[in-house]
Amino acid sequence: MSLPPTACLYLHGFLSSPASGKAQEVLHYYREQNAEDRVCIPALPFEPVVAIAQAAEHLQALQQRFEQVFVIGSSLGGFYATWLAQQHGVRAVLVNPAVRPHELFQHYIGPVKHYYTDEIHELTPAHLEQLAAIAVTTIAQPQNLLVMLQTGDETLDYRHAEELYRGCPRILEQGGSHTFDGFIDHMPTIQEFAASGRLRVTS
Repeated sequence: MSLPPTACLYLHGFLSSPASGKAQEVLHYYREQNAEDRVCIPALPFEPVVAIAQAAEHLQALQQRFEQVFVIGSSLGGFYATWLAQQHGVRAVLVNPAVRPHELFQHYIGPVKHYYTDEIHELTPAHLEQLAAIAVTTIAQPQNLLVMLQTGDETLDYRHAEELYRGCPRILEQGGSHTFDGFIDHMPTIQEFAASGRLRVTS
């Protein structure tokens, strides 16, 4: 099956990287379609204001090359993807997205260790203020967001995302994990949504 004519910006989660499991699955998926040039998976900086600015730059760079671009965001990447979708009018797929990370991360203030590089970052109240500044509290175009949730998410309470994104198309699965078990199996559905805005879920 050939890919629809869309390009993808993938945004990883907090203290994660392009080497994460889902990011690599997405990259492999595009490679199998001989379409690696249509996916961008940047390493997001730790500081939120810099991360969102760079994500927007990557999005705009893809838009200069391709007619249709969408965003996949995982966890904190889903929080960023929500802002990008709202600001730029693009479709986004949010995988177990973080909701109100400026509140969630309160107990992480201080040194935190990157999961992939072992680099130590210092999470500060200023970082939380940056996150609060880009928090989307009302979804203006719910039809542009596909929300993928698993109730077994051990890191985030899926009900918070269920409430914020209540008017959006969604895939809600029982069990699973924060990683979103079986994510790559949904790529055909994701591609169809990205290209057409339609959601067809098969059981």
